[in-house]
Amino acid sequence: MKNWIGIITVFICSSMFAQQTNFKFDFGGGRAQDGYIPITEHSKFDKKMGYGFMDISGLKSVDNGGNALTGDYITSDKPFYFSVIIPEGNYDIKLNLGDSKRTSETTVRVENRRLMLDDVKTKEGEVVEKLITVHIKDSIIRNQNGIEIGTVKLKPRERKYLHWDNLLTIEFNDKAPKVCAMTIQPNKTVKTIYLTGDSTVVDALYEPWASWGQMLPYFFVPKEVVIANYAESGETLKAFVDRHRIDKIWNKIKSGDYLFIQFGHNDQKSGNSTKSGYRKKLKEWIQKAKQLGAVPVLVTSMNRRVFDENNKIVNTLDDYPTAMREIAKEENVFLIDLNLISQTLFEAMGAENSKKAFVYYPANSYPNQPDALADDTHFNTYGAYELAKCVVKSIVEQKLPLSKFVSKNYIKFDPQKPDAVETFHWPESVFMEALKPDGN
Repeated sequence: MKNWIGIITVFICSSMFAQQTNFKFDFGGGRAQDGYIPITEHSKFDKKMGYGFMDISGLKSVDNGGNALTGDYITSDKPFYFSVIIPEGNYDIKLNLGDSKRTSETTVRVENRRLMLDDVKTKEGEVVEKLITVHIKDSIIRNQNGIEIGTVKLKPRERKYLHWDNLLTIEFNDKAPKVCAMTIQPNKTVKTIYLTGDSTVVDALYEPWASWGQMLPYFFVPKEVVIANYAESGETLKAFVDRHRIDKIWNKIKSGDYLFIQFGHNDQKSGNSTKSGYRKKLKEWIQKAKQLGAVPVLVTSMNRRVFDENNKIVNTLDDYPTAMREIAKEENVFLIDLNLISQTLFEAMGAENSKKAFVYYPANSYPNQPDALADDTHFNTYGAYELAKCVVKSIVEQKLPLSKFVSKNYIKFDPQKPDAVETFHWPESVFMEALKPDGN
């Protein structure tokens, strides 16, 4: 499956299909609703057609008869992935999930395991319609006429990712995923939250690694808000500038959008003190965002999992969180103090139980993993989900304008009472890798 990831970018720009932005797909047997493209178990991705399944092994078409759109569906006993060549932008995607005769259970993620729908269960004979809004990006920086004026300097490992490739890729997962139909159309008015940061924010492709950024979409109302995650492992504020990642955002961000900024872990390692560039760049970004009509939001870096003898979290981030707090006051911008909230969260979990939120796994838990994983910086999916709740909690409690777009998926969260890991729902994706992300 991984070999599939790298073959896409070569042909994307030359494909005439690439400019199409509206689609209607009918999943199931050969018959299709008028105006819809039929998708069957044999519809393997084809670059000339511009759409299809990443892997068709294990797919099954089921036709119950009756309604052409909802009477049939595609399912599988393992996660399956459907991709569409599409230009960068924000899109509303309507999904019909369920079975006109039986039950279903579907979790939907996009691109690099970005959580959109969790455990959608339908009763016997029920088909539901769900809406998600997705940000699609590429690495090209364009002027107002669409002419290339620069590119984001991607790392070699990023070229395998599912979010720089001009493809919308949707993952259908869970115990009984059943997909009847899908429609795609652009959304040019949605508020976009641009995320900048490092490996604790990035949309991580591989199990068991995860970040709060890829969980965040689940907690916002689609059509109103979309998450655009531009974070990358190992990045510092300076590297984000040098690799033109921030230039890409300046090129896309519009009035009313948000810019979330979380840096510290790698800035600290690079030897760049808060007095030698960190503060200056933060203030430059804040001013630039304001000039463009966007809303800057500073996010202090969460703590590492380091406890003292009294089971209290030890600050390992020097004065970076303090510097960000001070700048937020000086520049009069919103601050999400994830450093402080994560301290409460991890101490509530305790020194031993908090390992369940980080990448702690015995040897051979994942493919090509001969040694145990014990990482006190990077999170698994449960830890990332809890941290995303911490971020949303701060948005709600501070009454940021964004708070009115927080969805019903967010239920009041108390970091002193973390969710039990046993209740966390996350059917694993097929992409797995023991290699640690860049940064620490």
